Amino acid sequence: MFRHFYEVVKGIPKGRVVSYGQVAELAGFKGCARQVGYALHKNPDSENIPCHRVVFKDGRMSPAFAFGGIDVQRRLLEDEGVGFIGDRVDMKNYSV
Repeated sequence: MFRHFYEVVKGIPKGRVVSYGQVAELAGFKGCARQVGYALHKNPDSENIPCHRVVFKDGRMSPAFAFGGIDVQRRLLEDEGVGFIGDRVDMKNYSV
């Protein structure tokens, strides 16, 4: 299951985000958003699996972001050109 999630995440383009639920559905495991979060927390290859591009469906970032927390995740997304409305990703304009 995890490898399917990782393949989906590898396909998220720079400057775009998807939700945990979208990753699960695209991988063929609809309803398994929590498992996506667990898989990304265990990301074996953060250089090639850009888990920072996965957020909650309402644009919130996970406080459990495994590679430095919300501030690091936001910086990585902003560096790729992702826009925010307050503390949430602008899902209308930046989700895949």
